[in-house]
Amino acid sequence: MNLDLSVAWVIVLVLLLSVVLNRLLLRPVTHVMSEREGAIRSARELAEASRGRAQSATDELETKTRSARAEVYQQMEEKRRAALERRAEIVAGTRREVEQAMADATRRVRAQATAARGQLEGDADALATIIVERVLGRKAS
Repeated sequence: MNLDLSVAWVIVLVLLLSVVLNRLLLRPVTHVMSEREGAIRSARELAEASRGRAQSATDELETKTRSARAEVYQQMEEKRRAALERRAEIVAGTRREVEQAMADATRRVRAQATAARGQLEGDADALATIIVERVLGRKAS
């Protein structure tokens, strides 16, 4: 009977020890582990949310950058077209001025040539008269 009583005491002590261990060790450890899992889960959710916000901010920045770049290229193209048009206007104006200057110069040269011919004809007549007078020794009539 002694044996049965000691077995019962061992069983009671084991049960008591398991209750004490459960309350003093296992419950706090499980509680700490579940809190850590919750903290890890929360940190992961925050990290995912932050990653999502960062991705959307990156996408928005890329969209704005593309838009700004397209606008700058469009402005550059407009400036280039305006410069080409201005250049064409300047070239056309210069061409008109040169053509006008050439026409004026041509008129002046023709007028000077006509005046020179008239003067040469007058000088030729005067020289012819002088030559005739010297050759004949008298005034030509």
